[in-house]
Amino acid sequence: MASGTAPPTASEYIVHHLQHLQMNFSFESVKQTNIVDFSLFNLDSVFYSTILGILGCFLLWKAARKATSGVPGRFQAAVEILSELVENQAKGVIKNPVSRKLVSPLALTVFVWIFLMNAMDMIPVDLLPHAWHTVGPALGFKDYMRVVPTADLSTTLGLSCSVLLVCIFYNIKIKGAGGWIHELFAAPFGDKWFLYPVNFLMQMIEFLAKTVSHGMRLFGNMFAGELVFMLIALMGGVWAWNFNPLTGGFWLGFGHIVAGTVWTLFHILVITLQAFIFMMLTLIYVGQAHDAH
Repeated sequence: MASGTAPPTASEYIVHHLQHLQMNFSFESVKQTNIVDFSLFNLDSVFYSTILGILGCFLLWKAARKATSGVPGRFQAAVEILSELVENQAKGVIKNPVSRKLVSPLALTVFVWIFLMNAMDMIPVDLLPHAWHTVGPALGFKDYMRVVPTADLSTTLGLSCSVLLVCIFYNIKIKGAGGWIHELFAAPFGDKWFLYPVNFLMQMIEFLAKTVSHGMRLFGNMFAGELVFMLIALMGGVWAWNFNPLTGGFWLGFGHIVAGTVWTLFHILVITLQAFIFMMLTLIYVGQAHDAH
């Protein structure tokens, strides 16, 4: 951030908030030439996604542990409704009941985990970064902190690559290694030797397009939502720094409250919808892995 007593400019504020807390991994022997430099290990995304993953699993475990056959409580009822929703969606896509025993809980976990990560966008933009501003430098870290893991492309692509691995697993499990390899070369244009290179290329493009679009869709929506919250926070920051009820700064403060409330209420739908879409695409892609061409 800007030094001294002067407030940061709008661009400085946004650029600062878009920086990740990173840990640099460099091989000392080639560090001087910058040939190998692994500097994209985002500690903040890893930390928050891990904590929220543990929290999501704990909530689901607690609901299962306290489940009763009588009248359920509100928490148990909410989890049961969500579980039935996911199970019904899985039945419509994956016909194999054995596969659903694993895929349905996986899809439920994906939905809860992504919802919790998306919900971090509802926390005031400067709340956790401001706390880190005091603690981080004292521990020897830089003064950077982003709290929405799904606004980090490495997180969303990591999730989509994990789904790709699940799809490959079911391709091999359902069709056998030989059957899947044969499908890679025989589909979609037919089992002709001169079409094998084209078929294989199309299959690779399909896997790549699915994986990239799966992660980019979630990232794009959450990154855009994060930027909007930053712009709204800027309105409140200008009002707080230049507080004067007799000037236009008052209306910036009023607009900050109104815009923040409206966007937060709308964003509840966004974070839920994006978690649901990612879960549904996971089910669809795994379901396609069960289909033979």
